[in-house]
Amino acid sequence: MADTVTFHDPTGEGPPIELPVAEVPRDVPDYELRREHIPEPDPYYVDLGMLYRLAQLEAVRTHYMTNTPLHLALRGHMGTGKDHDLEQFAALLRLPHYRIPLTGEVRDITLIGSVKLHGDGKGGTESRWEDGDITRALRGPALLNLSELNAAGAETLFALHGLLDRHRALELPTGEMVHLRPDVRVFGTLNPTDLRDYAGTQTLNKAFADRWIIWEKSFPAEDELRTMLRRRYEDLRQEFIDAIATLAVEVNASFTSSDARTRVETPMSLRAVLERIPTGLRIMNDTADPLRRAWDEFVLPHIEPFDRDHYETVWAAVVRRGPKGPAFR
Repeated sequence: MADTVTFHDPTGEGPPIELPVAEVPRDVPDYELRREHIPEPDPYYVDLGMLYRLAQLEAVRTHYMTNTPLHLALRGHMGTGKDHDLEQFAALLRLPHYRIPLTGEVRDITLIGSVKLHGDGKGGTESRWEDGDITRALRGPALLNLSELNAAGAETLFALHGLLDRHRALELPTGEMVHLRPDVRVFGTLNPTDLRDYAGTQTLNKAFADRWIIWEKSFPAEDELRTMLRRRYEDLRQEFIDAIATLAVEVNASFTSSDARTRVETPMSLRAVLERIPTGLRIMNDTADPLRRAWDEFVLPHIEPFDRDHYETVWAAVVRRGPKGPAFR
């Protein structure tokens, strides 16, 4: 297996970036389990430039800013592929990937750890420290993705301050300091804080936000969606690819609109475009209008009732009547 991986700029502007591939030392206590956390490259993943940007940051961090805490958070609406980007970056670097959702239900003792009672084998009990999800990931090579940063409780955020600033260490209640290893990378994802219905989210604490580099992640453009669909479904007819991509772009333009009169509250996520609609097309492949049937049964059920009129307006403007089946050659 190669010792390095090369990242190329999809725009062709930047030079190739070569980064070393990670190796899990055999002396880490959870060697086998940690290797199972290394994700496989997704053969259908289309890099829209994010992997190259991540590689740029990694090259600077490795060669020039070795003593500077550089932690990156990707901010974008649901279904823009934030977590998938980070997972595929870990896959190429062969880094164990730990995605830890920071929902308001999760407490710091779950993430950091706690003292628990265990049987001592003699009829009694003894106290032992048990690592939480974050602490466990920090013990060895890892790409740590703290997902939904702006849904975390205040106690969780304050517990992570020392890890993310120049101290680069997590202090456990036992007094142990778990230092940030050179082969551990900390990333995060979050949704925009606006009037959208992202239940449980809040404005990010300014002191906590200041510990991150924050990059925006937008919805893919129409030609990018066509590329994704073609790569996944080689036998899907071009008329259907064009219609799906245009529908998604028009709906998401309404979702990000500042005009409350035309704005919808539910976007068409990549899950809908790349998974649900093609599934519907497979099922309805032999019907007269498979795209309309897939739209009715795999798209509209996710839409709030007050948004459906606008979705139908977009449908009428873009498709009117879907391409005649079959959808797949």
